[in-house]
Amino acid sequence: MHEFSSSALLAQLRDTHPAEWVAVALGVVYVLLILRRNRWGWLAGGISSLILTALAVRARLPMQALLQFSYVVAAVYGWWRWDSQSSAQRIGVWRWRGHLIAVVACLLVSLALAQLLASEGYSAWPFLDSLVACLGLFATWLLARVYLENWLYWILIDSLSVYLFAVQGLAVTALLFMFYLAIAVQGFRSWHASWRHSGGAA
Repeated sequence: MHEFSSSALLAQLRDTHPAEWVAVALGVVYVLLILRRNRWGWLAGGISSLILTALAVRARLPMQALLQFSYVVAAVYGWWRWDSQSSAQRIGVWRWRGHLIAVVACLLVSLALAQLLASEGYSAWPFLDSLVACLGLFATWLLARVYLENWLYWILIDSLSVYLFAVQGLAVTALLFMFYLAIAVQGFRSWHASWRHSGGAA
């Protein structure tokens, strides 16, 4: 495990591989375009996630690697689902029972995966790694379906991801997720305002 301090952070920034910087840049493009409900964001996000998949494997975060790869698949789905007029799509909200079932399912799956990963001794953070992966898949589905609540999940996911990547020595990626966190907060505010303006229909 890497020491997480200001001096360690600066050292990690200096040693950051160019591929990580590319992933970060594309990740920024992704969230800015998705915030505007622009389908080109899915392309940028897919390439960014492909790079992050390889980085997560090197950092011994197998579930994060799987999650990032699933984002590549999700990017294809998002691109297909969001047509050129996606910005005109109405934002919806999902039923609370669906959220409850999904969260409980994520917790149970994460516990099971954490035990498996712990027994193999490969993952540095078995439960958090698994939980972020499960919640990330669910949040991506909500985002592709243009559900308002996706941003609330991303706030939690990005907060956990900042910690996971920082303690594993991926400082620039951790900073990227700090940016994602700020965008998630703004995304919820922006989409919530649009949702209310459209009449707040479910």
